[in-house]
Amino acid sequence: MGPALRRNRWSLAPWLSHSIRNKLLAMALLPLLVVLPLLVAALVIWGQTAYDRLLITKVRSDLAVAHGYFEQVLATVGSGTQAVADSLALHLALEHSDPAQLQMLLEREQARLGLDFIKLYSPADDLRMSEASLDLLSAPELLALAPTLVNRLQIPLVATRSATATERRLEDRALVMLTTVPVRGPDGTTRALLRGGVLLNQNLPLIDHINSIVYPPDALPLGSHGTATLFLNDVRITTNVQLFQDQRAIGTRVSQDVHDAVLLRGNTWLDRAFVVNDWYVSAYEPLRDAQGKQIGMLYVGFLEAPFRWAKYAMLALIVGIFIGVMVLAALFSVRWARSIFKPVERMNRTMQQVEQGQSGARVGTLPARDEIGALAGHLDQLLDVIDEKTSALQRKTDELDSRVIARTQELTQRTADLQQAQQQLIRSEKLAAIGQLTASVAHEINNPIAVMQGNLDLMRELLGEQARPVRTELQLLDQQIERMRLIVTQLLQYAKPDDYAGFIESLDINCSLDEALVLVEHLLTNDSIEVQQYRQATARVALNRQELQQVMVNLLVNALQAMPQGGRLLLHTQDQPDRQGQAGVLLAVCDSGEGISAAAQPRLFRPFFTTKQEGTGLGLWISAGLVERYGGQLSGSNRRDLGEDTAGAIFSLWLPAEAA
Repeated sequence: MGPALRRNRWSLAPWLSHSIRNKLLAMALLPLLVVLPLLVAALVIWGQTAYDRLLITKVRSDLAVAHGYFEQVLATVGSGTQAVADSLALHLALEHSDPAQLQMLLEREQARLGLDFIKLYSPADDLRMSEASLDLLSAPELLALAPTLVNRLQIPLVATRSATATERRLEDRALVMLTTVPVRGPDGTTRALLRGGVLLNQNLPLIDHINSIVYPPDALPLGSHGTATLFLNDVRITTNVQLFQDQRAIGTRVSQDVHDAVLLRGNTWLDRAFVVNDWYVSAYEPLRDAQGKQIGMLYVGFLEAPFRWAKYAMLALIVGIFIGVMVLAALFSVRWARSIFKPVERMNRTMQQVEQGQSGARVGTLPARDEIGALAGHLDQLLDVIDEKTSALQRKTDELDSRVIARTQELTQRTADLQQAQQQLIRSEKLAAIGQLTASVAHEINNPIAVMQGNLDLMRELLGEQARPVRTELQLLDQQIERMRLIVTQLLQYAKPDDYAGFIESLDINCSLDEALVLVEHLLTNDSIEVQQYRQATARVALNRQELQQVMVNLLVNALQAMPQGGRLLLHTQDQPDRQGQAGVLLAVCDSGEGISAAAQPRLFRPFFTTKQEGTGLGLWISAGLVERYGGQLSGSNRRDLGEDTAGAIFSLWLPAEAA
């Protein structure tokens, strides 16, 4: 089905197809978006409240059933004890004064009535007469009545979440159903006192029977289960609430909120409560003794989680129905509103395409005949006019840009030629200055050197064998005079580098370093200069000995001058190839001075640049030139820039290794 057929199929009524206002009115007649959510919200709130009230009503009726049975058991204790006191068998046993028969009778009646104890006292014991009621007995009082109940008496307290703070660790009091009745003779005189009762501590049959009466099998839907508990004060003394899988929660305590409401204020609790390890819909009522004092609580409740999930399911169903209705309403509204937003989106998309450079984009013909259709037509006409004007303007702009580009290229070329000429002029001026300086130095120094060499030869000739003790010093003078002659020659090399070349030898860089150290030995006399050497280089280099010595001495002198207050001079040689893999030898000269400033780093190897008050600034420049002549490289940087923790500078001399 094509777009045109779909548009015809879903075409709007004539009274809507010519007016945006009518379409907006039609959309405004859809109050479902406002009314339905409010109705659903009201229904959810009411349903949740009613559901909670239903659960509270249920647990209130459960508490009433448990309370009725508890009162029935209490009444049975009183009536049973009274029946024993009025029985003929008891009177006959008293007449015969047979203790054994009397004990057998009491044990038989205790078992028949389900009592935990029944005991006969003399009227002289001055016991308080009482109908069946709850009473709180101490451990000695209970053991005096029934020593066999000692195992049920003591209950260790278990730490319980949200309970009131206490330092007690054991509950050894007894909560009992107790009654004391007189045994009267035919003349109405009291012949004896009979006391009977039931101990509630750890009385599992009683609490299980209460639970089975209140919550018989299948009484609770949704998989919930009911529980019942008797409390002595806030301690569970008998319960069917499970602490673990096979252990009851005897010894655990009630939460502080329930404790305050029931035991302190004497109210009945009907609400949610956290019981041991889960939430229960709970009912608590106070248990009072004969004087009306709250001494315990009766509890019944059922697990809340199944009912909570049922409530959530109901809410989810309501929300699901609401979403379904909203989806259907939204589909209906969108189909009616598409005649408005589709053309508007089409015009907006056209404008975005024009902004992105697609000048030929147009809205085109719209099926709608309302104001939006007319607006789309006017927009296309406006875009046609803009496209025409833009094309004319673009042609003029392109022509102007081409002229500007041609002129800019011309100026750029001229600027580059000018800069090159300036650099060449500066270089020529520097070389001219070096040539003049070199000629002057050669003239001024060569003559004194010749005189020194002549006198030295004359001294050696005149002294003869007497010069033997100072032969080493004379040889050193010869070497230094030769070195001075070579330095002059090297300066001349920069004026006419092609006319000079040194004699190349196969050198061990470690030996050359030893020779250089001898030449600067007078600078190492300072005790504060520590020299450390790590010699690992094994390859030899092909170089002029005097030129290599000149470079090393220059680096050593610079390093020592950088540490006027003393420091550590580190010399390290090793075999190291360059980045292209060519075998070579590296000499690193490290000092612990202040290092190289950022301003001086790019100018280290420029002629006439120096950071010292005295000096010509030619040392590093000449050294770099000598090294580069043999294919080597000289570089300088700060030790911290290379990742070291020590301050100071490091100058690295790399020379290619001699071919095998």
